[in-house]
Amino acid sequence: MSELLVDFITSLDGYASGEGWPGFWGLEGPEYLAWLGEQPEATYLMGANTYRLMSGFAAGEVPSGQDEFRPEEEASVDELTQASKVVFSSSLEEPLTWANSTLVRDDAVEAVRAMKSSGSGLLSTIGSLSLCRSLLRAGLVDRFRVVMFPVITGATGEERIYDGYPDVALEMTEHRTFDGRIQLVEYKPRVLEHPPLAVPA
Repeated sequence: MSELLVDFITSLDGYASGEGWPGFWGLEGPEYLAWLGEQPEATYLMGANTYRLMSGFAAGEVPSGQDEFRPEEEASVDELTQASKVVFSSSLEEPLTWANSTLVRDDAVEAVRAMKSSGSGLLSTIGSLSLCRSLLRAGLVDRFRVVMFPVITGATGEERIYDGYPDVALEMTEHRTFDGRIQLVEYKPRVLEHPPLAVPA
């Protein structure tokens, strides 16, 4: 059975991106980049908006506010291009132009449920906030990982991650600090029907 990882990089105040900021908020360091390079092979799951954005980067479109990609950003996009990707969308048309991408028009929750039961590798989301929220609500997420960068983007932050989420209990399974400033936390999530009556001691 496959394992499903929801994987976010965020500002401290929970935004997935910020207008005018470079990738990784310009704060990635050698320890963090080395760790990224050590991650196991995965099939990446995404929605149409993330596909349009990332495939555009792969085709050479530079994010607004930048003149060119930094080497770290180019390497990240190149690795995604080589990876297997499943795109859930009713608006995109085949064939998808980004290499190694498969379009799925079926209900994402049911499709991922089937992928989990019939597969054996790692499934990982990239971006795709509404997809991640739906998969979490459905109880399909095995691991919930957040890498927080030391910046608050109160004025320029875009894509608030946790809006619309259910209440979720999180059991920490891993934590780590990279380059003395970037914080990783990883949890096993459990969706709650209501707040717990008592907080564990």
